[in-house]
Amino acid sequence: MHKLLTPFQIRVDPMSKLLLINFEKDPDKTYIGFEPQVFDDEVNGRGHLVIGWRRDGKVDVFHQVSLSPNPAKFDIAGGGISTLRATAFQQADFIISDRGVQIDYLFTDLEGREICLRIAESHPKARKPFDLLAPMGLAAEKPSALPLVYLFDFYFVRRKYTDFHVSINGREHVPDLLPFPLDCVSMLFARYSPRPQVVMINPAFSGTLSLLDINQTARKSSSKDETFVLAETPGGLGIKTIKHKHSPLPLEMQFDPPFPNLMGYLEEVSTEGRFRICSKASAGEVGGIYTIKKERNKFNLVLEPSLGWIPKPDRWTLRLLFALAKPFRQWPKSYRWEAEVIETDGEFFMDSCWIRI
Repeated sequence: MHKLLTPFQIRVDPMSKLLLINFEKDPDKTYIGFEPQVFDDEVNGRGHLVIGWRRDGKVDVFHQVSLSPNPAKFDIAGGGISTLRATAFQQADFIISDRGVQIDYLFTDLEGREICLRIAESHPKARKPFDLLAPMGLAAEKPSALPLVYLFDFYFVRRKYTDFHVSINGREHVPDLLPFPLDCVSMLFARYSPRPQVVMINPAFSGTLSLLDINQTARKSSSKDETFVLAETPGGLGIKTIKHKHSPLPLEMQFDPPFPNLMGYLEEVSTEGRFRICSKASAGEVGGIYTIKKERNKFNLVLEPSLGWIPKPDRWTLRLLFALAKPFRQWPKSYRWEAEVIETDGEFFMDSCWIRI
């Protein structure tokens, strides 16, 4: 039976809705923004969660008792998690329609202060949403993975015809503004998506790699979460495409030339190629370079998303947005994945991590 040795893993964290509110120009003594999220899945549970973005770069996470969030996944949020607390929300509503977004949250923070988040958008014109990759990984100080947060049907909250109310302990906070009109409309720097998809590429790993069976006829192999589409290389079958099995939207990682099967890799010279990570075409792609170097029984592997995010805007206003907001496109370039794989008695041990460069 032929085997595949792969160092790649893709995780998808289900989420139903999210909204980000910034008031950095009118901050609280603790918070500069809030991020309500809604879940309805077997992994996280069903209910509401609010992230409090703190001035010190960390986050406080308030969640309903019906949710069981994993603290480790918040290492992509700035300086990481400060507090994770199950909270009894007096109010928790989140609705998105063609007229805009309506949220209503009421709860208390760690100091017992009342937090009130209310947005009622009722614009007479329908939204003009688009898809993008959010620059969530920009603020992560010690990421355990490459975090790709896709926001499908994304849009900003429009200033006109919107009742905006964010208060902490009775003190109202003025929202930040998008510095230029979008679609000829003035916007708040509050934005939302009814179809977010959180993807973690190659989470940090230290342990023995599993060997996967190869279907020679179909040129495929499978793990619990991924399907590997294989293609011929000078050293045998290699990985051409990785597809996530359970992603609600398309998600795949492609290699050119195919990434070699490390089981049969004999070369002791440096090899490199290109990779791209893509979902829906409208959400663009992340691209970069992979390198492999083998010395005796040891492999040194590197992934560098050196091309950043390559958007595919469908109108001039989005081209302007992505041109002016360079972090949207540039942030993946600051990430680098390094792995060492050592073979001992037919077993392969990998130690890998992501670093900010």
